[in-house]
Amino acid sequence: MKPALFVIDMQKAFLDLDPATKASLESATEYINEAIRYFRESHLPVIVIQHKNESENLVPGVDAFDVLDTLHLLESDARVVKTYGNAFNQTPLLDLLREQGVDTVIITGFQAEGCVLSTERGARDLDLAPIILRDGIATGSAEHKRFVEEISDLVSYGALKKMLDVFG
Repeated sequence: MKPALFVIDMQKAFLDLDPATKASLESATEYINEAIRYFRESHLPVIVIQHKNESENLVPGVDAFDVLDTLHLLESDARVVKTYGNAFNQTPLLDLLREQGVDTVIITGFQAEGCVLSTERGARDLDLAPIILRDGIATGSAEHKRFVEEISDLVSYGALKKMLDVFG
């Protein structure tokens, strides 16, 4: 098993959707930052996935496209720009994982019932082992978050740390 961490669509544009979404993004950021720290300590890949939508001016170079300033990401982290919910659809993501020997993906980010779930299902269809970080996903609906966590394989950040200790 070699895991990679996905940080999906944790972009500034989504902070302004509504107060519930903003609170959820801020809460998920705490868990995501811990996961980032664990992956860095274990010298494992962190992959930043950002959604692009030209009709909404959500494009590289626009502040709203950028990831949240509160995330502990590095410029050297791999970046993938997607235009579909499933981050594997028409992107180089699978090739990037294969090049690094990754077979397991720990999924975090926004929107739980949208791009997170689509990417989780896409990973499963590609014979990867997708695992969602409990409380590391965000949405404007607590019910949707609970649903996604109920139907997916989950890991707590404490268990994730123990799992990654073998790589550190």
